[in-house]
Amino acid sequence: MRVRIILVLGAALLGWALPAAARGSTLQVVAAENVYGDIVSQIGGSHVSVTSILSDPNADPHVYEPGTRNGLAVATAKLVIQNGLGYDAFMTRLEAASPNKQRIVITIADALGIHGNNANPHLWYDVPELNRIAAAIASGLERADPGHGPAYRTGLTRFTASLAPLKREVALIKTAFAGKPIAYTEPVPGYLTSAAGLVNLAPDSFTPAIEDGSEPPPQAVAAMTALTTRHKIKALLYNSQTISPITQRIRDAALRAGIPVIPVTETLPPHQSFQQWQLAQAKQLYAALTR
Repeated sequence: MRVRIILVLGAALLGWALPAAARGSTLQVVAAENVYGDIVSQIGGSHVSVTSILSDPNADPHVYEPGTRNGLAVATAKLVIQNGLGYDAFMTRLEAASPNKQRIVITIADALGIHGNNANPHLWYDVPELNRIAAAIASGLERADPGHGPAYRTGLTRFTASLAPLKREVALIKTAFAGKPIAYTEPVPGYLTSAAGLVNLAPDSFTPAIEDGSEPPPQAVAAMTALTTRHKIKALLYNSQTISPITQRIRDAALRAGIPVIPVTETLPPHQSFQQWQLAQAKQLYAALTR
């Protein structure tokens, strides 16, 4: 109850403190992840003001705890974009702390029809589905701010067209290397590697444990290490944002064996657009596979 009172009172104070122009001239949007925040900004342009909660490239999203400022942003937002699948479960708490029947919430997992405890939550890596993700966001913008609907539809068209280089790169990888074996320490790039036709050989008991922050079984660690030392994979994709002694050992083993290591992240790095970030990672993957 104390948290809720603080959030609601803080929201009122925030609304009082902001100039009228800042409160009324743009649509207030909260994105749980800066990945979606960037897409919102690109589609919405000058008509939106976006607050992204998960934006620290050094933070572990799986153990993130939002602060009061995040609660204030959610309390005053007309539109909230969240991932779902338990990835950003903290959003449920923030929304419950400041109930608002007029607030529109878009959950990307629901928009894609992806559910289940075992579903890979890193939906923004699913290149074939990016058009649908963007369309769900644009629909939310138009529902929250119908007066600028034409601008949001134009922004959606512009954004989807800008995905062409990324889609071509993924198609190029698939054409040249479909069926080639790779491994990843966590399923962060799983949708990307699947779209590229690559086969992940990481043990089934290894990646879920790493993602949950627990220790994989010793036999899984040994099998994962053997993929590199015995040159059974063409590349290792390594989550550089959440590391552990085990994943560091796997990475080091790959480097010693001459296996290319590709760092991937869960949040959008600073000073990059979504397209630049994903295209750069796809290009790194292609370059690694050609070695």
